[in-house]
Amino acid sequence: MKISTKGRYGLTVVVVLGSKYGEGPVPLRQIAEDQSLSEAYLEQLIPPLRNQGIVKSVRGAYGGYMLAKAPEEITAGDVIRILEGPIQPIEGLDDTDIPQYKLWKNIADAVKEVLDTTTIAHLIQSNEETEVNNYMFYI
Repeated sequence: MKISTKGRYGLTVVVVLGSKYGEGPVPLRQIAEDQSLSEAYLEQLIPPLRNQGIVKSVRGAYGGYMLAKAPEEITAGDVIRILEGPIQPIEGLDDTDIPQYKLWKNIADAVKEVLDTTTIAHLIQSNEETEVNNYMFYI
């Protein structure tokens, strides 16, 4: 299974919005600039996330997007499934007659487990810890 830019960038948008949770709406333009991503591409990712209740939009001069739920309530699996579809390492995984069925099912189950137990809050925390560890201190 290969996660496309839809899944990666969509997850990036949700993590950024999660890091600003409770601070009001964030313009998509700002996210695109800060993350060096195409605003036009990000605009294509927002409707499915909005339709599934992950993000909500706020209109007006100070409008933008914000999470519709707390970062602790959204998993990476939620976002990936919305943007990528079912999580399967191969097509036809429902066919139990293939010789390697158990292998592919175990792989799919392991990936699902990681995605479904990793919340946006976990990703934000992990990102913040990485940023702290990247600081250079001089004495």
